Amino acid sequence: MLQDAQGHPLSGATAAAVAAYDEAVRAFNLVHGDAVGLFDAAREAAPEFAMAHLGKAWLLTMANDPALLVQARALLDMVRKLALNEREQAHLGALSHQVEGARAAAVAVLDRHLMHYPFDLVAHQAAALADGFLGRFHWVRDRSARALPCWSADQPGYATMLAFHAFGSEEAGDYGRAEDESRRAAELEPTSFWPHHTVAHVMEMTGRPEDGLGWMAAREQKWSGPGHTNEVHIWWHKALFHLELGQYQAALALYDGPIRATQRRLGNSLTNASALLWRLDTLGCDVGGRWAELAELWDGHADGKCLVFTDIHAAMAELRSGEESRVERRLAAMRNTAASEAEAAGLYRTVGIPAVEALAAFHRGAYAEAVELLLRIRVDLWQIGGSHAQRDVIAWTLAEAATRAGQRDVALALAHERLGRRPRSAPNRRFLRNAENIAG
Repeated sequence: MLQDAQGHPLSGATAAAVAAYDEAVRAFNLVHGDAVGLFDAAREAAPEFAMAHLGKAWLLTMANDPALLVQARALLDMVRKLALNEREQAHLGALSHQVEGARAAAVAVLDRHLMHYPFDLVAHQAAALADGFLGRFHWVRDRSARALPCWSADQPGYATMLAFHAFGSEEAGDYGRAEDESRRAAELEPTSFWPHHTVAHVMEMTGRPEDGLGWMAAREQKWSGPGHTNEVHIWWHKALFHLELGQYQAALALYDGPIRATQRRLGNSLTNASALLWRLDTLGCDVGGRWAELAELWDGHADGKCLVFTDIHAAMAELRSGEESRVERRLAAMRNTAASEAEAAGLYRTVGIPAVEALAAFHRGAYAEAVELLLRIRVDLWQIGGSHAQRDVIAWTLAEAATRAGQRDVALALAHERLGRRPRSAPNRRFLRNAENIAG
């Protein structure tokens, strides 16, 4: 039986289909290249090639976009009619959970599977991304840590495994190791998204915006341009470095330029624009009609049941564009999910709905209400997924709401908390100044 580049038997494959499939897996891992097109080429070359269908299904589900989930379900219906080996059955089982929003159940299948198949890069990436949407990046670190001793540095995909471990380490606060491993992985795979992205996170979390901008500039040809399917997120990180330095107009220029040019009309992609505009808006920057344009792009790409993280960011655009009725419909859908048997029902009930209600309160000027709602959920906010840097937009909103509500004690406490992590941050110093100016 034919095998993939990591030595796994492939049911229903042909030599030409395997060649396209291996390129697709590499593109999926690097987040560089036309992975969907390559999986499609493999599917067309061998219609009964199970992993080609499953690989594309993983790509579609990871966009966290309602329309793409419909396509993924159709692929799974096709695969269920095929003869599958043990590895392929595990992928089908995990994906059957994933398409229904049961990410923890999907990862549980993949986690056990990877104990026996430590070279399965499709499963590693799927588990890493799904855990990211669950806020469990420490599992990405630990899962890759148990697999890496099985690998050798000359195996295809080794740099990807090293990069997974590095990003999980960064989110767990092991910044030195994360940076060292990422720089090594970037040398091995210069166009890979993961190592460049992790170094950007390290520099964001450790308060090194000048180093971050230098890292971006030195490697821009490697992370930007055609083929980089999540380039928008790297531009977003660059904008955050400008925010940290107080260069707000430079961040807005990035929004108007490369961020708008490289974002895709998908849930995961549009979150970048919402998060940046919301920060700039609260800083007092005039964002003009940008919110209305963004809200239109969001239409149909977050449905109140697919992912809390995307619902929160869609609501930002809807609120600030004056589309409050759309937020009410979103909250109604979220409440339906919260009352259902869905895996995410509890998260929608305890964190997702209060978060959107808090944003709505902030938007209408009910700042004290926003403070109370966000203080109650802040300890559980990690569950919405995303990185520390991504979730910070909610903590940022809480700090600003406390200031606008005139709650001097809360505003001072939150400002000092933020400055304890990043004392040179211009927005954090602004939070402190504004808190100190509240009458005691």
